[in-house]
Amino acid sequence: MAQQAFEEIVEDFEFLEDWEDRYRYVIDRGKAMDGLDDALKVPATKVDGCASQVWLHPQTDGGTFRFDGDSDAMIVRGLIAVLRALYNGVPVGQVGAVDAPGELARLGLNDHLSAQRSNGLRAMIERIRAVASEAA
Repeated sequence: MAQQAFEEIVEDFEFLEDWEDRYRYVIDRGKAMDGLDDALKVPATKVDGCASQVWLHPQTDGGTFRFDGDSDAMIVRGLIAVLRALYNGVPVGQVGAVDAPGELARLGLNDHLSAQRSNGLRAMIERIRAVASEAA
């Protein structure tokens, strides 16, 4: 059920054999992503449970889920970009059905992120699901 943008990341990861290259790829995705406007970096958009500062600004206009986000850590910005590829464009009512842990496991991220980063990633996914559930 992954979005095409996420499938492209999976294909790119398969091409990159070295984890250093994969980390660089994730960081580059984060660098390419537009930052979140400072006016949106408020307590309501801040994600608790992350080691770094993380903000997610979800939108559910027209029944489709999408979000923008930002972080003060480059690898986390990259993870936000990966999550955007997974969730942006999904109908709001189907966001909860996205198997984010399963999809991310296809990238092997679970085995290569620190415990703190994994907890932060889970916190971002929980926030995305909660917002979509409220909007559905």
